[in-house]
Amino acid sequence: MHKDWKAMAGELSGAIKEVRLGSPEVTKAFSAMAIAATDAGVLDTKTKELIALAISVAIRCDGCVAFHSQAAVKHGASREEVMEVMGMALYMGAGPSLMYAAQAVEAFDQFSEAAAQT
Repeated sequence: MHKDWKAMAGELSGAIKEVRLGSPEVTKAFSAMAIAATDAGVLDTKTKELIALAISVAIRCDGCVAFHSQAAVKHGASREEVMEVMGMALYMGAGPSLMYAAQAVEAFDQFSEAAAQT
């Protein structure tokens, strides 16, 4: 295992809480934007989370990979869908995205395994 994505998501949640307490108005607005962006519309929430996961890879954001992999599992994404989305991320991000694609798949697998155990 390269990284423990579940632990990363948990640790970041605590750190994000600190930011939320220190800057409540900004984080409240960010949370409202996140809800507006991810709510189902023409695209369903699963598709939006897969897009967010691909962007996470393309911009190389570990925390984003953790949270959007977790959300993809929650909204019923399959490993095959994640792999197809990783293809688009690779196409858009080239070599560096290949490294993050491998990590995004690992994160998705860890969250899927945990979800299957509950």
